[in-house]
Amino acid sequence: MDNGSSNRRGVTENHLLRTLVLSLLQYQLWISISFVNATRNVYIVHMGEKKYEDPVTTTKSHHKILSTLLGSKEAAKDSILYSYKHGFSGFAARLTKTEAEKVSELPGVVQVMPNQILKLHTTRSWEFIGLNSHSSDNLLTESNMGEGTIIGVIDTGVWPESESFNDNGIGPVPSHWKGICQKGEQFNSSNCNRKLIGARWFMKGMVDMIKRPIKTIQNKEFLSPRDAIGHGTHTASIAAGNFVDKANYKGLASGLARGGAPLAHVAIYKACWVTGCSDVDILKAFDKAINDGVDIISVSVGYDIPLFSYIDQRDSIAIGSFHAISKGITVVSSAGNEGPISQTISNTAPWLITVGATAIDREFPTAITLGNKQTLWGLSIDTIKENRGFTGLTYSERIAADNANSSAEDCQLGSLNATLAAGKIILCFSKLATHKIGTAEVSVQQAGGVGLIFAQYRAHGLEPCFLIPCIKVDYEVGTQILSYIRKASSPIAMLGFPKTVIGKWVSPKVASFSSRGPSSISPSVLKPDIVAPGVDILAAYSPVGAKDSTIEYALQSGTSMACPHVAGIAALIKSVHKDWSPAAIRSALVTTASQFGTDGMNIFEEGPTHKEADPFDMGGGQVNPNKAMNPGLVYNITTQDYVQFLCSMGYNNASISNLTRKTVICLEHGINLNLNLPSITIPNLKEKATVTRTVTNVGHINSVYKAVVRAPYGIKMRIEPQVLRFNETTRVISFKVRFFSTQKNVQGDYTFGSLTWSDGENFVRSSIAIRAVKFESYYDA
Repeated sequence: MDNGSSNRRGVTENHLLRTLVLSLLQYQLWISISFVNATRNVYIVHMGEKKYEDPVTTTKSHHKILSTLLGSKEAAKDSILYSYKHGFSGFAARLTKTEAEKVSELPGVVQVMPNQILKLHTTRSWEFIGLNSHSSDNLLTESNMGEGTIIGVIDTGVWPESESFNDNGIGPVPSHWKGICQKGEQFNSSNCNRKLIGARWFMKGMVDMIKRPIKTIQNKEFLSPRDAIGHGTHTASIAAGNFVDKANYKGLASGLARGGAPLAHVAIYKACWVTGCSDVDILKAFDKAINDGVDIISVSVGYDIPLFSYIDQRDSIAIGSFHAISKGITVVSSAGNEGPISQTISNTAPWLITVGATAIDREFPTAITLGNKQTLWGLSIDTIKENRGFTGLTYSERIAADNANSSAEDCQLGSLNATLAAGKIILCFSKLATHKIGTAEVSVQQAGGVGLIFAQYRAHGLEPCFLIPCIKVDYEVGTQILSYIRKASSPIAMLGFPKTVIGKWVSPKVASFSSRGPSSISPSVLKPDIVAPGVDILAAYSPVGAKDSTIEYALQSGTSMACPHVAGIAALIKSVHKDWSPAAIRSALVTTASQFGTDGMNIFEEGPTHKEADPFDMGGGQVNPNKAMNPGLVYNITTQDYVQFLCSMGYNNASISNLTRKTVICLEHGINLNLNLPSITIPNLKEKATVTRTVTNVGHINSVYKAVVRAPYGIKMRIEPQVLRFNETTRVISFKVRFFSTQKNVQGDYTFGSLTWSDGENFVRSSIAIRAVKFESYYDA
């Protein structure tokens, strides 16, 4: 055979084979692209402020717009999940990627964004912050406990049978209420009353996201406003629960439970499920709440970083709340639970009240008695009665299933030797915040252990254990127990029962989990605004969520619990000052907040390190409702001011005009330091800067306020004027604050100070955060 001919034939065959493979790959790619384009997913089509007052006309306009693309009104109606027609105009529809791109090009469309899933972010706390129901001289009594105010709660629904939602002593339903009690699974109009005046549920967006019925994820979920998780019941009862005597969690934290505004009305908007919260459903909840007539909205939900820009439209909370505050509705949101890492805070839009979490002066100490008769103390909320006598004690590392693997140290699943663990209390050391006591509990129980001592850095919030008794200790106590184990030939221990102790701990402290500032998207806006109780809060709960039919109240921790504390207080303020804007309410809360603990020292924050809390930990400080009732001065902000803030973030006239449905002319771009916030943050101070603020007198008509300055380190401040004089004709005064950096040759970090206006009775304090810089960024050098 001719070798040349054979080689040529081989080359030809290889070439044909490569061509075939390439063709198949191209075909597969084409099929993949075609599949992506043909797959219908839910998109939110945002059209800004509503054009028509009549909701029916608005809905018809949405059908008309979409029918031009899909070919008929019938196809448009089938595609649309929700029409947003009250607070703003827009719709959620099932579209292919190509159709979504074409819709975005239609006149009047601000932006088209894909649906996403958000995360859910709880007796003593109200007395701790000064709202004692037995006092005759505080905001609670001055506001008649929030009577006539409506708080809308966007969350996981409600357990309507809870005593916290009984309507004993509640006044009639306000005349401005236009909502309904929407029927559904195990929920009908009889579940609403004068306290729980309305309830709705939204699931179309979530069902589309998970591509199957919610019941297939969690069969205990209810297709109705009924709460199967407990989170929504908990937050709603914190904000406005009625009085319930002898409320407790398994005998712990027993006392009189109530919400911040116990005579206020509650409206429930269930937009969150066991799988999370869909953007589409959150937006519809805002839309309905605005139209229903709520006065306050509480939303304990948020995004992880990286955050979306406010004009991007993918931040459904920022967009929904913008339209709410434009209608005079105050919106309170949670800061997130990603602390203590800086720049993790969510819900950073300047029109939101963003709330971080603190611990109160109540703990649940639990004794650990060792075989040498030494008693050490940890914390627990477990009342399991089994295995409470003296029993064997060992360290997890000693009973590792694999000595070459370090996973036994913090008791990871499958890491323990069952033979060596059987019948013993196990000491585990957790070095990561992500490793939870619940995981260690399961690991120890599966290995045959009968108790868990879980050592970790000082972190707030107690999780219940359901399988075996668990006690959380810090590293110091954990090390003392380990020393005993190493010295004793047969170490033993006895785990005690938790007790409720009040007033023995310095508080408040910023919770370790509370997300920290500065804002990663708008650093010139100080976040959080304020902090409130959010650690081991007792409130109503769903027995389905608790997986225990006897549980009516539960202890929960998170900024989700701090948020409704402030929502309840906002409702009280609104009851007293019915004409105040959302910005005025926020200003009153922030400028009167406390920076001091029960020991008279500055508030500290918990985490891997223990330090004084700064404004990025706690904003203005711990909420002080009684002082917020009469703040003296407030910093007001109009919707137009927020529009100019959006201009300063670099968005053009057209995109902002589309959002607001009003002609917008941006006056200037660049960082806007003059948004009339009750705080001042300058993220990049090169040499000097001037900031303008305006205050409105809401106190004594004839009053004189003098400036008290505490300048940040390395910064000089000058106030012009230094004295503000108010009278019958002068209610509003502007002033300037000039900042000068004395740090000439170094790239600085943030330093903190304050500006307080005082008339001798009121102290109107603004937190200040300044970062003096040599370069615009660390990489410009």
